[in-house]
Amino acid sequence: MPFEPFRVAAAVYGILRDSQERILLLRRAGTDYRNGQLSLPAGHLDGGEDAVCGLVRELREELDIKVAPRDCQLALLMHTPPEDADDWEYLHLFFMVASWVGDPRIAEPDKCSELRWVDFAARPSDLIDYVAVALDAIGRGDPLVVHGW
Repeated sequence: MPFEPFRVAAAVYGILRDSQERILLLRRAGTDYRNGQLSLPAGHLDGGEDAVCGLVRELREELDIKVAPRDCQLALLMHTPPEDADDWEYLHLFFMVASWVGDPRIAEPDKCSELRWVDFAARPSDLIDYVAVALDAIGRGDPLVVHGW
């Protein structure tokens, strides 16, 4: 029997900080996944692209900003189990985004209903749980989190 390699889904997240050390969150809407909850700008890798190029693409699609790949620094890798029987295990890659061109705006109104700048240390209670865990880990300087196992 031939070896079948393990497959995992990958998602990338951008952490944008403003001059007041606030981070940008968006409220999910219309996606059938965690609608109404706050998250970071994020998305799945499409395949055929590296993680940084995927993040740059997602930030352009979601926020209508331009980001240079050199301005994206990996801050955390998180591994999570499937959320349900139809889901996959995930590798979540969280990047600090040092600078960008343009003013972030809702560029996909069918997937996002609000943008909100919040204090990094005083995040809202309706933030997606594993994103909150990731931000806590980044605040501590942890490079890896295994969450939900």
